[in-house]
Amino acid sequence: MSQEVVIGVAELDRRLRRAVEQASGREWVEGEVGSLRLAPSGHAYFTLKDEAEDAVIDCVAYRNTALGVRRHLSDGAKVQVFGRATVWAPRGRLQLVVDRVRPVGRGALLEALERLKQQLAQEGLFDTARKRPLPASPRVVGVVTSGHGAAFADVRTVAFRRGGVRLVLAPALVQGEGAAESIVRALDLIERYPGLDVLIVGRGGGSTEDLMAFNDERVVRRVAGATVPVVSAVGHEIDVTLCDLVADVRAATPSQAAELVIPDASSRLAALKVARGQLLRAWLAGLGVRRSTLVNLRLRLSDPRFLLAERQQSLDEFRHRLERAHRAGLARRRGRLSAAESKLLARHPRTVLAAGRGRIGPLAERLRSLMTLHLAGHGARLRERRVGLEALSPLAILERGYAIVTRSDGRALTRSDDARSGERLGVRLHQGHLGVEVVEVLVDDEGGT
Repeated sequence: MSQEVVIGVAELDRRLRRAVEQASGREWVEGEVGSLRLAPSGHAYFTLKDEAEDAVIDCVAYRNTALGVRRHLSDGAKVQVFGRATVWAPRGRLQLVVDRVRPVGRGALLEALERLKQQLAQEGLFDTARKRPLPASPRVVGVVTSGHGAAFADVRTVAFRRGGVRLVLAPALVQGEGAAESIVRALDLIERYPGLDVLIVGRGGGSTEDLMAFNDERVVRRVAGATVPVVSAVGHEIDVTLCDLVADVRAATPSQAAELVIPDASSRLAALKVARGQLLRAWLAGLGVRRSTLVNLRLRLSDPRFLLAERQQSLDEFRHRLERAHRAGLARRRGRLSAAESKLLARHPRTVLAAGRGRIGPLAERLRSLMTLHLAGHGARLRERRVGLEALSPLAILERGYAIVTRSDGRALTRSDDARSGERLGVRLHQGHLGVEVVEVLVDDEGGT
């Protein structure tokens, strides 16, 4: 009888672990994710289920790999994982240690959609800065949607209720094969419509697969390049399509899109009435302020005739001062001219010539000339003295047009207020005398006549 071999639980776990690890690690395993749990440690725990054969295996993605695979993991997602199966000794549990994860079917489609989203975001197509405001009062509203769906009916209902716009439909397929090309053709067609102000692009909701036409890169880029503002109204709340992100405005439903685009005529009329009342009140208030200001200015201004008279009086005063200054300046210039003429006469060329002739003649003639010159010099000085005396003589002043007024005792008058009305005065001129009687004594501001 052979001896029985007894091993411990740990040894059994080790043997099972070696066997399981040798039998795995070279294949991708496909299944549906379930019971996903993200632990505080950073590890991700989940199950991978094969619905066809009702098989389940526990999986773990450790922290160093969980960050890279977490975006593919969600309950119900169909994925393919790569890793090595092992036995976790503390629980004796079979589990798959996952290193890599890739989506399958719809998951692959979502991954491709995510890559496209990142690419378009890097190109700046989702930037807020490029979003255009909707026109305040559009006249022509274009709609790109199915011609037989509920979306256009909803838009049309809102438009008829609010009024004031023209709806233009460019029918297109909004789901299924060829939907993307149909939407692009409809956008190309409707943009050629004259006077187009704004576009509504969308449909009446649906499943995620139904909305994929609005995630197509051709449609997204065409919406981004539209010549007028675009409202995306795909009609869903949970999923956000790329058209929603690239459009200028996103609406939850086609009806909401129509309400955003088409202004309510009755509301605008009511707002216009309110604004008109406010404008009228503001105008009346401003008119009252200006009327009060005008009254105050009129009181301060007084009669303009007095202002003109005062300005004319000031003008007369300035004219009088100017004339007086002109006369004084003219008199000063005449005095300087007379002095210059006197100096010129004192240096007459005949005197210089006479002196020259005396130096070149015979000695006797030179002597005689010298004597003559000497006498002439004395005569010139005598004349200069004479000219000076004549300049100081009162008679010379009278010769220039001035007069000397004397009283009966012979004293000269220098001030007008020294005379008395009715007094007899004598006036001496350059030639002759006058006897005058004072009729009126005038005294100016400076104390002269």
